[in-house]
Amino acid sequence: MQKMAELLGLRDERGEGASEAPALTGSWLADNRLTLDVCPDGCCRLRWLFERQQAEVVQVELLRLSSNNRLLDTVLGILPRLKRLKSLVLKGGHVRDEFGSCQHGSLTTLPPDFGTLRYLTHLDLSFNSLSTLPSCIPCLTSLRALLVSHNNLVALPENFGSLSKLTFFSAMKNQLKDLPLSIGELAALEDLDLSENVLELLPEEVGNLQSCMELDLSGNRLPSIPESLANLKSLRRLHLHSNLLVTVPASLARLPNLSRLDLQNNCLRAVPPEIQTAPFVHLRGNPLGETEPSLQADESSTTELRRLFLASEEDSFTVTSEGCKVVLASGIRFCFPPGAASDPLQIYFRTLAPDPRWVKLRHHDVLLSRVLELQPHGVKFQQEVEIWMPYASPETLHQREVVVRTFSGQSWSDLRTQVEKKRKSKKHVAHCSVLHFSWFLVVSRLVQNECKVPTEGTLLFSSVDPNIKVTFPPGVTEETRNVKLQVLPVSAEEIAELTADAGCKASPLLCLSQDSLADFLRPVKIQLPLPFGVTGLNLDRSRLHLLCGDVEGQTWDDITSQVVLEFTHLYAVFEVTHFSWYWLWYTTKTYIGGIAKKVYERLRMYQVNFIALQRKKDPEQVLLQCLPKHKVDPVLRKLQDRYQGPEPSDMVEMFEGEQFFAAFERGISIDMDRPDCVDGRLSFTFYSHLKNMKEIYVTSPVDRKGQAVKGQVSFYRGAVPESIPEDATRRRRGPDSLWLATLPIKLPRLKPRWGETSSSLNGFSFPPLNLGNAETGYLTQANLLSIARRVGADWQTIGLNLGLTYQQIERIGYNHREDLDKQILDMLFSWAQQNSEDPDCVSKLIAAMKESGRQDIADEIETIIELGRQKYRESIRRVGLEQESSTEDSAIAMT
Repeated sequence: MQKMAELLGLRDERGEGASEAPALTGSWLADNRLTLDVCPDGCCRLRWLFERQQAEVVQVELLRLSSNNRLLDTVLGILPRLKRLKSLVLKGGHVRDEFGSCQHGSLTTLPPDFGTLRYLTHLDLSFNSLSTLPSCIPCLTSLRALLVSHNNLVALPENFGSLSKLTFFSAMKNQLKDLPLSIGELAALEDLDLSENVLELLPEEVGNLQSCMELDLSGNRLPSIPESLANLKSLRRLHLHSNLLVTVPASLARLPNLSRLDLQNNCLRAVPPEIQTAPFVHLRGNPLGETEPSLQADESSTTELRRLFLASEEDSFTVTSEGCKVVLASGIRFCFPPGAASDPLQIYFRTLAPDPRWVKLRHHDVLLSRVLELQPHGVKFQQEVEIWMPYASPETLHQREVVVRTFSGQSWSDLRTQVEKKRKSKKHVAHCSVLHFSWFLVVSRLVQNECKVPTEGTLLFSSVDPNIKVTFPPGVTEETRNVKLQVLPVSAEEIAELTADAGCKASPLLCLSQDSLADFLRPVKIQLPLPFGVTGLNLDRSRLHLLCGDVEGQTWDDITSQVVLEFTHLYAVFEVTHFSWYWLWYTTKTYIGGIAKKVYERLRMYQVNFIALQRKKDPEQVLLQCLPKHKVDPVLRKLQDRYQGPEPSDMVEMFEGEQFFAAFERGISIDMDRPDCVDGRLSFTFYSHLKNMKEIYVTSPVDRKGQAVKGQVSFYRGAVPESIPEDATRRRRGPDSLWLATLPIKLPRLKPRWGETSSSLNGFSFPPLNLGNAETGYLTQANLLSIARRVGADWQTIGLNLGLTYQQIERIGYNHREDLDKQILDMLFSWAQQNSEDPDCVSKLIAAMKESGRQDIADEIETIIELGRQKYRESIRRVGLEQESSTEDSAIAMT
């Protein structure tokens, strides 16, 4: 702790590291930057620093803090005292709930004297709980970038236009219904994002935003847009998709710099020819060419619903009372009939990886899809909405059925589902209808037959095996009950293999359940077929056992002596008053309950193999996958051209939904900061019909000294799944029993990296380069180094916005695990080297910084570029070339 305090300059009056200092690992107080949003106790740290090192803290120019911190209110009063503050990030979203959704921060307002921060140019208050914009914000006259996305704002203040220097404003995903007229006074505004609000009207004053280059109004409720938008001569991109537009001005097509006009998924039945023929206009998802429904038309006639086709990056759409059909990029489809929503409603969607902590599968269930979340939760539609969900088709369906399962927030229930097959793609989809939105997934379950049992009694058959039937006599119940029947057929070969005894035979496994906790008033008669090969003629009653299992299949009691068994030539008949699992066995074994328990456990398990393959072109990229044994050979054939590696592991057995881990060992490691990395091990969940696969970069933390590294990856079982048999639990005790398999991984000898002979900083090598050109301004090697010093923990986000792939980012992190500076330098100079010939690379760098919330760095780059332009112009004037060049051009033109 003392060493860390010294590094941060945190010393008390005696020169000692303060003993009461909170843990400061991962925070920086350097170059007038203070990054605390990655720290769970960031507010506590800020308060501690301010109390002990106030002179240093008040010099901070950039502060990042998480508003998910419960101590946020205790430090808000400190902010107005940071008079030199230029950039403040006070975001929520750093904490996720059990479903993976970002939790909003607790910020609802700011101190009134916050408006005295006259140097503040960048303010990010996204993912908070603001219902109104704090009154102090319009007083921040130096503000150039303001982000308030993902809040609850319903309006902007009338004096919002006083932010005269504002160039970037994002208020996406709020509840804005209208805009103040003063918004037209934002003369410097270049980028305005008001997407996914509830705007129904735009003021004409929006047309005064002469500097605006990008305007995003998508996902609102706009039926029209003002003609004044045609005055935005600087506009390059205009996003109007997913609104209620019925008309657009033809003058938009004549905007001189417009390169994209997105009008998809609106209500446009006709558009001006200039719009329809413009190459930069996107019109998909509009009812073009259709006529308005006539009021005189016959009531039975139907009008084709509006169709919306959403791209992969979109996550919402608007439904009106007219209804619509929606197709997501993933293949999921919706049909909202007319009148399903009385008012325009914004629908949000996303797909989630199934998490066994809350996706609870029942025995013998098979998961066939990811989880689909639809919001807003709980909103009731006036008519049923149809949903079509694609799924991974199981190999056999004759003994199982596919259903859509929905989660209410507390429990899962199955919906009435129809299975369809697409004609062209031949993919299977599950079709259901709902009146509310929540979470949905597709599962394959044992075929379920059900009926209502009245006082008069009834008869229930199994559709899987009609020889299995349950008879309810009159007077069996006082009130009507719902009863369900499921059958698990078990072949004679399976029983012989699982028991290693050809003499063991068993009937199909019968599961009965009801919605009442009370037993039946009169015995219920059950008919089960005798085990294969056994008839009433050759039956040896001493070998026949009727077993009753508990709900979880943990115990199997022999109840043969407790019931009256009657036999026909093919069936056994008995009576019970309690519902559970029932299984008829024919064997010479004495302790049949223990055998049935082990067989039942094995019937729920899958035989799987693990594979670990390395990409041929880049051996540090490793593909790990767990496959059911019948899928191993087909998968390997598909991958053999791009990957190589050892033979698959030996066969092991796993339960559906069981967690397991992959650990790299013997000199090979992965990035420990991955969200799916637990205690240095990569976390997986096995689902037999989903891809249990991850592709990652590995590295060696030790110095290879030019030698190859022969390491390995081992697979281990995770936590014991709920409701598995006791015997299976016992086998998982102790570290050795958790081990599943080990496969070798070899990293080849390292090749020399680029720039090893060029200049170096702190042991990191980078090549000399200049980005841009003399006329527009250069970014030199020294400039990039200066920028790198300010990037900090945002380097991964910046790298992704620069166009680097997630795998590249991962690899950089692995290669420099213990050195943040080298991670930043490697990311920045890798991108710079790849894009040094691109004339627009500097503008792309500036855009990436803005998208990453680093307006402060974007401002610094723009300042460097502007200085370079000025120097270039001065040098031209100094030698008199500027005027001479223009004179020569004029003379040539005249001749």
